[in-house]
Amino acid sequence: MIPRSLGTHVAILFATIGGFTFPTATIAQQRSQGLSASVGVTQPAVPGRVGLNPLLPVNHQPVEQLLQPSTAPIRVAENAGLPGAGRPRFDTSLQHPDEHPLMPALRWAYAGIEEIRGLEDYSCNFVKHERVGGDLLDHEHMFMKVRHRPFSVYMYFLSPPAVRGQEVIFVEGQNDGKMWAHTIGVRDRLVGTVSLSPTGPLAMKGNRYPITEAGILTLVTRLIEIGERDAKFGECDVQFFPDAKVNGRRCTCIQVVHPVPRRNFLFHLARIYVDDELNMPIRYEAFDWPEKQGGKPVLTEEYTYLNFKANNGFTDADFDIRNPSYNFR
Repeated sequence: MIPRSLGTHVAILFATIGGFTFPTATIAQQRSQGLSASVGVTQPAVPGRVGLNPLLPVNHQPVEQLLQPSTAPIRVAENAGLPGAGRPRFDTSLQHPDEHPLMPALRWAYAGIEEIRGLEDYSCNFVKHERVGGDLLDHEHMFMKVRHRPFSVYMYFLSPPAVRGQEVIFVEGQNDGKMWAHTIGVRDRLVGTVSLSPTGPLAMKGNRYPITEAGILTLVTRLIEIGERDAKFGECDVQFFPDAKVNGRRCTCIQVVHPVPRRNFLFHLARIYVDDELNMPIRYEAFDWPEKQGGKPVLTEEYTYLNFKANNGFTDADFDIRNPSYNFR
């Protein structure tokens, strides 16, 4: 069973409409490359994705690299031990006696979500890696604009190559609650822009979450909801790892482990990387319990926000299919 855990994101559809194929999120295998390295030790790059070992403490993990559509890979280094490494704006040492181990993280989230709500908008490069219907799909990379009031999302797909150039727009309160989308190439010339229900089977094909749940604010909201629920139960190990790094940005990694599968829990292991400067999560990973005793945890979802820029002054034109900078038809 695949738990519906915290991530709150979407990727565009690839479905069949009237005989025309809209590419699904993963048609061909995207090749990833990895550089395995302990802190201070670099090893030769090897083909295939070198992932984190969920069974090891974060400060003993190798460097992870994911191929991006540009030139620089995502680099996730744990406990880099750099001099003067930053500290988060929440104090993980304030664990009160007899309180649940999730409470320091929840206290950060209660304060941090107010800062996120105060943002007018932001842009970022968003990378997602999801398991849907039992299959781990390819990485997807997209440029994303988000406006909080009214809630609005624009996405431009960067990779895999088969989907590069696709665009999606959703604006709360417009288009009868539907999203606008278009594909690329001949299919786009034949079909053009279509309106789809965000939660309909076409839009949800190859996705865990609808576009209406995209963005960091929803992610933190879900973290709080699930954290509050998990705090009612035991069997929860929480660790904080300062000086983690995501693409060179210093973070604190919050790792939550539920050792034993219970109906109360949605995941076995989750990691939230909180950017020390931005004071918000820029990466989230969730794993299910191993399929057999002694096996490795099973990745269910992984989301990374890169090149985050807040309060860009986005207007209605940034979420309008008539924007001449976009390719809706």
